[in-house]
Amino acid sequence: MRRKAISILLVLAMSFSIALGGCSGDKKPAESTTEKELSGKPVEGGSIKVGISQDLDSLDPHKAVAAGTKEVLFNIFEGLVKPDSDGNLVEAIAEKYEISEDAKKYTFTLRDGVKFHNGNAMTAEDVKYSIERCADTSNGEPLVSAYSIVESVSILDDKTVEIVLSEPNTEFLAYMTTAIVPKDYKELETAPIGTGPFRYVSRNPQENIILEKNEDYWGEKAHLDEVEFRVVADADMLVTNLKGGSIDMAMRLTSLQASELTEGFHIEEGTMNLVQALYLNNAAEPLNNEKVRQALSYAVDPDEIMMMMADGKGVRVGTSMYPGLKKYFDESFSTYYEQDYEKAKELLKEAGYEDGFDLEITVCSADQPHVDTAQVIVEQLKNIGVNATIKPVEWEAWLENVYAGRQFQTTVVGVDASNLSARAMLERFTSEHSGNFINFNDVEYDKVFAQAIAAADEEEQLALYKELEEILAERAANVYIQDLANLVAVSDRFDGYTFYPLYVQDMAKMYMVE
Repeated sequence: MRRKAISILLVLAMSFSIALGGCSGDKKPAESTTEKELSGKPVEGGSIKVGISQDLDSLDPHKAVAAGTKEVLFNIFEGLVKPDSDGNLVEAIAEKYEISEDAKKYTFTLRDGVKFHNGNAMTAEDVKYSIERCADTSNGEPLVSAYSIVESVSILDDKTVEIVLSEPNTEFLAYMTTAIVPKDYKELETAPIGTGPFRYVSRNPQENIILEKNEDYWGEKAHLDEVEFRVVADADMLVTNLKGGSIDMAMRLTSLQASELTEGFHIEEGTMNLVQALYLNNAAEPLNNEKVRQALSYAVDPDEIMMMMADGKGVRVGTSMYPGLKKYFDESFSTYYEQDYEKAKELLKEAGYEDGFDLEITVCSADQPHVDTAQVIVEQLKNIGVNATIKPVEWEAWLENVYAGRQFQTTVVGVDASNLSARAMLERFTSEHSGNFINFNDVEYDKVFAQAIAAADEEEQLALYKELEEILAERAANVYIQDLANLVAVSDRFDGYTFYPLYVQDMAKMYMVE
């Protein structure tokens, strides 16, 4: 058994989401790949049309699963704290907070003057309701899995809310990005109300969602008056729509697509802050055999995929952690498996598949980067006798059949987290977790994870998280590939695009230029 010794290091301390593509990263934050000089002075007002590749799966921020949904809802909702573009957690609805020495008590002092989009003042009752709603277990698991340790939520006074945990958790602040919604409000699915810089106007399923500037926002107000997110499900039409003016901005372009936009656009380059992999159903034949999974890992070359897709752009990963979570990312895992066809064939022979086997790769047809990745993998697997075929599906079918139904062999997708914690990336692979769509089941992994989340010492916890990452690599839970390059096309009429180490689109920073 190959197991590296893991040293305790002192080195950034999100619920997960599934990314159809991914969002802005910090490889090259806010750096344009063009030489264009754009106005640095915001022009107030105006509207922008943003192309998105999938429709929203829910307008309820506590129930949304798709990362593409969360990047839109980021503009409508806020939590007690929120991430900034540098990966720090900063005060939002709360103006300050305190964490007890034993990391079991979190006390938040609420900001004055925060209003919901319906004009009502945000109160401590709304905070208590929102946290308890996400912690409720009456229908099974809580909406936010980390909230299973919430013991009580108490209102100490009009401005102070105290959350007591049943066990220490040094990462719990990262989950306080959970959206605060009005108490007992029942229309989140059809008329969402938050406190963010934009308010909801309307939605046409499979077509668009329109937001308008929140003039009563407590913080720095948005520059644009209106943002329309338009669904462009056909990846082949993305460049056409940009050139034709039906959309002004689009994320997650391929290098080829970006190269076609030389006039009227500038290209911002970052990474997507996700783990793209060939995700394997560990309960399906023959992928329930660890040697088969390892053989696939030896057969796939991430560097070739990155070169074919984006001229080598992106960051190679070797386990379920992406570079944006700096403290937890260990670059050495990225080369845990180097392409070795002979080693792969040897493992297949030992597993009883000397003549190879047939393999199906399910991929969302609307996401060109994942489709392109799957096509390269098909060619690479031919070298070890594995006959892989691609099954394209729509995003809604992927969510229903692959993620929820677990009816698949393999799939290419990106997995990210919605807050700045390692737990959100690693908890999904515990045997009983509802998000464990790959059916990974490992007693040692479950044991180490339990130790990690119970650890009050950050150095000890960091070492345990990295041990979990190595178990995933060693057992070849998935064939890990990369944190994809994120090329964002922005019309030269706009500027201000900001990269985050999370899957968000911060439209409040965008503005028109003269």
